[in-house]
Amino acid sequence: MSSPTFSQSLLAGAIAGTAADFIFFPIDTIKTRLQSAQGFLNAGGFRGIYYGVGSIIVGGAPGGAAFFAIYNYLKQNSPIPAHLAPVNHLISGSAAEVISCLIRVPTEVVKTRSQTATFGKSRFPSLIAAQKTYHADGLKGFYRGFGITVARDVPFTAIEFPLYEFLKVRLARYLGRKELQPWEAGCCGSVAGGLGAAATTPFDVLKTRVMLDVRGGEAKRSYLFYFREIRRNEGIKVLFAGAVPRILWMAAGGAVWLGIYEFTVQELEKTRQKVPRVTGDIL
Repeated sequence: MSSPTFSQSLLAGAIAGTAADFIFFPIDTIKTRLQSAQGFLNAGGFRGIYYGVGSIIVGGAPGGAAFFAIYNYLKQNSPIPAHLAPVNHLISGSAAEVISCLIRVPTEVVKTRSQTATFGKSRFPSLIAAQKTYHADGLKGFYRGFGITVARDVPFTAIEFPLYEFLKVRLARYLGRKELQPWEAGCCGSVAGGLGAAATTPFDVLKTRVMLDVRGGEAKRSYLFYFREIRRNEGIKVLFAGAVPRILWMAAGGAVWLGIYEFTVQELEKTRQKVPRVTGDIL
């Protein structure tokens, strides 16, 4: 299979990230409210399921662009031999995820607090959440839960991308083709995303609790504190709260996210190949 250029990865990643986040935002809202300490109904229930959608416009495009650009660059320039491709995909994906989290976590904090009306309801929930977060904790408040987000997303990516790349190769070989159609790649992404989500749901619950906690002295609370608090007050089963919508969301999201990404890369490559024939220039 052909490898995208750096600019193709940037643009395709930005488009795919924004599209997938927007399409599946309602499911993410329901999942977040199920995981919140105040309970699903008190967090908003099924009302206002697009609360906080403004934050994904800010974070979705740059986060997706950074992830795919870094992932493909590392994958293509890795010294790891071809027969250890899954290791290459795991390391490249994990490194790209950490960088992507630096971009996405601030908007994730705003989104999570908007979805659950942590600061009350308003016409501009994302703006209010951002203002109150900054007033309470300064810039560091936007990185609340960064560690647990990395602890959730790196294992997820370490499962999803090696499996995604493996399934693409096997399916292309089975079909006797070098390239898959975008929808076929999307199906591979769906399987990989669903399995990754199932394995990392407890980290997602902890991430939600950390980001929603606006009590005083939160800087001193460790992730172990939240785990013990959940176990003591609600039971271990709460660590799998929202598992079903999360798995459905990540499976469907994997199909859309990776399907749109592959489609955009293919279209950009078609355009790039046409340019020399039209202009006589070599790109």
